[in-house]
Order: sequence, then C-alpha cells, then structure tokens
Amino acid sequence: MTTLMAKPEAKPKAVTVFRVTSGNFLEMFDFFLFAFYATYISKTFFPSDNEFASLMATFMTFAAGFVMRPLGAIFLGAYIDRIGRRKGLIVTLSIMAVGTLLIAFVPGYRQIGVTAPVLVVLGRLIQGFSAGVELGGVSIYLAEIATPGRKGFYVSWQSASQQIATVVAALIGFILGKSLLPEQMNSFGWRIPFIIGCLIIPFIFVIRRSLEETGEFLARKRHPSLPEVVSSIAANWRVVLAGTMLVMMTTVSFYLITAYTPTFGKSVLKLSEADALTVTICVGISNFFWLPIWGAISDRIGRKPILIGFTVLTILTAYPALRWLVGAPSFEHMLAVELWLSFLYGSYNGAMVVALTEVVPSHVRAAGFSLAYSLATTLGGSSLAISTWLIETTKDKASPGIWMTVAAICGLLATLAIYQRKTPLAIEATAPA
Repeated sequence: MTTLMAKPEAKPKAVTVFRVTSGNFLEMFDFFLFAFYATYISKTFFPSDNEFASLMATFMTFAAGFVMRPLGAIFLGAYIDRIGRRKGLIVTLSIMAVGTLLIAFVPGYRQIGVTAPVLVVLGRLIQGFSAGVELGGVSIYLAEIATPGRKGFYVSWQSASQQIATVVAALIGFILGKSLLPEQMNSFGWRIPFIIGCLIIPFIFVIRRSLEETGEFLARKRHPSLPEVVSSIAANWRVVLAGTMLVMMTTVSFYLITAYTPTFGKSVLKLSEADALTVTICVGISNFFWLPIWGAISDRIGRKPILIGFTVLTILTAYPALRWLVGAPSFEHMLAVELWLSFLYGSYNGAMVVALTEVVPSHVRAAGFSLAYSLATTLGGSSLAISTWLIETTKDKASPGIWMTVAAICGLLATLAIYQRKTPLAIEATAPA
C-alpha cells in the first residue's frame, strides 16, 4: 500500500498538471461556446424582431448557468472534500458532458417551439452546476501538488487552460466564418464547435481517470460530511464574502475581454465578425502569457502588492480605455484596448486564484473556494447581459468599463480586508476532529 501511494510522486509534475488542466480546458471550452455564438443561438432558440430582446434572452440564458454554480459549489464541493479530488473531477466532467450534449443537438424554436429554449436553459443549468466546482476542484488539486514556494505558478495553470479554451473556441469560429455562408452558420454551423466538444469528452475521461489522488488529501484522517461542510462555511462567512469580492475583478474582466468581445465588436462597434474573433484569439494568447508569469512573481514578492497594484490600475484605466475605443472604433484600437485589459486581468488573476486557495480553511477547501468563486461568477458571468443592458439604458457604448471598475473596487476592498487584518479571517477550529 505504501508503494502504491509513493508511486504518484515519481511522475513528472508537468504531466499531472496537463492531465488535470486538460479536463478544465474542455469544460470551459463547452461552457464558453454559448457566449461566443450568442448571435446565432439567439436566432435559433430566441427569435425576435428586436435584436436587443433576442440577445438579452440569450445572455440571460447564458447567465442562468451561473445561478446554478453556487449550488454546484456547495454540493459537489462537499462531495470532493469528502471522497477526493480525483473522483470529484471525473464527476464534474460527466455532468458537463450532459449539458453540452443537450445544447448541441436540441432542434431550434421553429422545429419544436417553446420546448427548444426550455431544453437549452436546462442544458445551461446542468453546465453551471458542474462548473460550480470545476475551477475550484482544479485549483485545489494544483495547489496541493505544487512544489514548495511555487504554488502561485502551479495554480495559475488552471486559468491558463481556460485561455486555451478561449483561443480554440474563437479560432474554430474564425475558420467556420470563413468557410461557411452566413445562412449556413445560422442553420447548423454554430453547432459544429459544440459537437467537437462532445467528441473530445471520451479522450478527457481517459486522461482524468489516470489522475492520482493528492498526498495532502490522503494524509487527512477524516473528511467532513455535507452538514459539517455547510456548518464550517457558515462559520467562515467572512472568508466567503471576501473571496467573492476578490474574484469579482477576475470574473467580470475575464468575461468582458473574452466571451463578450465577439458580440461587442460585431454588434456595438460594428466591426466584422472576423476582426472581433481575431481580437478574442489574441486576448486568449495574451492571458495565457501573463497568468503563469504573474503567478510565479507572486511566489517571489507575495500576493498582496500584485492584487492592490492591478486593481488600482483597473480603476484608473478601464473606462477611459473603452471610452477611447468607442470614440474611434477600429480593429487596431480594439486590439490595443483588449490587450491592455488582458494584461490587467492576467496579472491580477495570476496572484488571485492562489491567494484564495490559501485563505479558505483546508478541510473545506474545495467547497469554500468554489462557493466564493461561484458567487462572484454569478455576477461576473452576467456581464454580457449587464453590459448589453447598460449600453441600451445609458446609450454609452463604453459603459461596460464602468462595470469593470466596480468589480476592481470590490477586488481592492477584499484584498485590504484579507491582508490588513491582524487576526485571520478563517476559522480552522470548525474542522471535524
């Protein structure tokens, strides 16, 4: 038994990181597709003479997935804290697969009427339930296998894998847009990326089944039940609240510069779809570059100065940058602004995710981390709908920058609350004996 437990330690860490993040890539790829192809999905499932109403219905359906994330965080997070990181990651992948299959193959509104949007909403709810703990499960796994002094670098690959998903989703859209006629994209082309995601699922299952349980989890003598997890999270409500505010900056900025970019470029700035998707691809590559760099820097200089520095930079520049863009919209201007916002997001998030793993009590780490992250993404993931509503209400095309500024203020306040207290926010005493 001792030999079997020691064996995983001999495996290269890079291979283990690839195995755990490959599943995260697929889940996020499937989850983000809905936003990337929102204009086509709106015509298929929510047809309307009013483009604003149709898009809002689609974005609200996208946001519905985030409503389920806190529930997934609590129930699936407690499950992972009880039965292990490896088994939990396999379960989340299975649930996400069901939601993706629904969205990929449900006929449109013209074929089956109101049943179509109902089934699509159901698919999004299932995806949201799974995603509620996916990011937390992957982040915790990476934190627990990290070599000493490199936790920030290891955990940053959770977010980095999302950027690959962003690039691949946008790249597929770019290729389809060049290969198919508009009527073909509206009819069946937008479904192709979802089908590709479905075809990859068996491969990711094989990879995740080969994961080993983390040594830190195996070392624990006892694991909490669901009531114990809920009780501990309730006792640590300050941690959950501070963590939620900390993540707000990440989720709002991420969804604005990735998932919302194709719609913003095409519908608001009136640029071509190819230009908007090209910018999205560049943003994904930029995010992928900055995340591990600033994760590693946070290992050297600490999390606090990075979190404070980049929230302040965001507060000062997010709205002015978008104001400049909408004043003179062009591909070059959009690329420059999005890459700047990408730098802010990637640098902040490189330190933020690992900071959250360190704040949450270890015995409820998956559930506590996932709940804080999910509550923030409920708002952050609604950024597409919120931005569309802000632009329509204020008539200010740069108003999404106001929303990003609000999120940055939340991140700054949370950082100050977490790192300027003389006593810890977390209550470890609630751990089961």
